[in-house]
Amino acid sequence: MSKVLILMGSESDRERMEKAVPILQEAGVSSEVVVCSAHREPDRTAELARGAEARGFRVVICGAGLSAALPGVVAAHSRLPVIGVPLNAALGGLDALLSVVQMPPGVPVAAVGIDNAKNAAHLAIRILRLAGT
Repeated sequence: MSKVLILMGSESDRERMEKAVPILQEAGVSSEVVVCSAHREPDRTAELARGAEARGFRVVICGAGLSAALPGVVAAHSRLPVIGVPLNAALGGLDALLSVVQMPPGVPVAAVGIDNAKNAAHLAIRILRLAGT
């Protein structure tokens, strides 16, 4: 069974990020939702990213606001596709959106719209279908 890891930077992000779960479930994709801050828990974040593939995950969805570092940090520590969900924490989410899409070469992160975990789930499903998992 395909699995998607859903990470978010803080507990206050949970309501918006969990909107991905029913879409994944409807497609027969299981998920795990974890709160893990790239800034407050950098070692744990790196460990989760490095171990995700071995734990059977095939895609990681990351939601973060403000500096929105979480998707890039996860992509730097994993070979899995990472989908960033910029969250509206300040400046209407524009700061988070720009952080998610401005990754250095070799650290790819796909981006969806601000607060749009639903589209992240739909994109994850397409990635999984193309990969045949």
